[in-house]
Amino acid sequence: MFLPPGFEQRSINTSLGQMVYDTSAGAAWLAAEVEQTDPQKTLVFLHGFGGGSSAYEWSKVYPAFAGEYRILAPDLIGWGRSAHPERDYCIADYLMIITEFLNQTCKGPTTVIASALTAAFTIRVAIEHPELFKSLILTTPAGLSDFGENYTRSFFAQVISIPILDRMFYSAGVATKAGIRSFLEQRQFAQSSRVYEEIVEAYLKSAQQPNAEYAALAFVRGDLCFDLAQYIKQLKTPTAIIWGQKSQFTGPEIGRRLAKMNPQAIRFQHLEDVGLTPQLELPGVTIGLIRQFLPLLS
Repeated sequence: MFLPPGFEQRSINTSLGQMVYDTSAGAAWLAAEVEQTDPQKTLVFLHGFGGGSSAYEWSKVYPAFAGEYRILAPDLIGWGRSAHPERDYCIADYLMIITEFLNQTCKGPTTVIASALTAAFTIRVAIEHPELFKSLILTTPAGLSDFGENYTRSFFAQVISIPILDRMFYSAGVATKAGIRSFLEQRQFAQSSRVYEEIVEAYLKSAQQPNAEYAALAFVRGDLCFDLAQYIKQLKTPTAIIWGQKSQFTGPEIGRRLAKMNPQAIRFQHLEDVGLTPQLELPGVTIGLIRQFLPLLS
């Protein structure tokens, strides 16, 4: 599923099923040698949530680091090529599988690069298991109920909570080519001209996997939302936050407030003219910022 050249698919078994991930392989990269000489030279890329999300979200960024680092980019459970168990997904599920993935694939403290709600989950995992993390580089890390906001009370979340309507919404409004393109152009990207056909096809393929609606609807209903402000002061892992100026779900003022709550651990950088996923919208700029932050956080 849209695997970059020089990468292969592997998997691990988690408490919720098989978790598939992309990793650097082959003569083009020095992944095996890097891992043996310095176990900490691994970068883990975790995608965010939304209809059709998957490791593809980082596929324009992580190849740039494969000559220096061992790369791991999983599809989280319920998304992409990983298992899609029929269940009511909750926050604890994703805290658990992020922890399990790092424990099974990484030999020491690791730099994790994560997006959106998954980035917020990763902060909570880093607080509970600081020994697993070397540093964090996060794009738009928001719990979506930050500073007392209650997403579950929104009209949209209430409508999606109605049985039958939720499945109809997913099949007709999300898991279609028109639905994916509309969401990317109108809600996820700052500039609709940056949404090209391959992005739409990658999101659509993920969204149409069997049982893909379970995780997606849990996200849309707000079952996975929480107030990150209640946790952020506990973070000790060196962290950089990148926030798109035109992120429609949570604007950069949320990111600034979160960063100011823990200036000892967090550096904040906003990006002009970019939305929720700078890693897809402006991958070259995102690569440059990650390269800048890696030595600073070390």
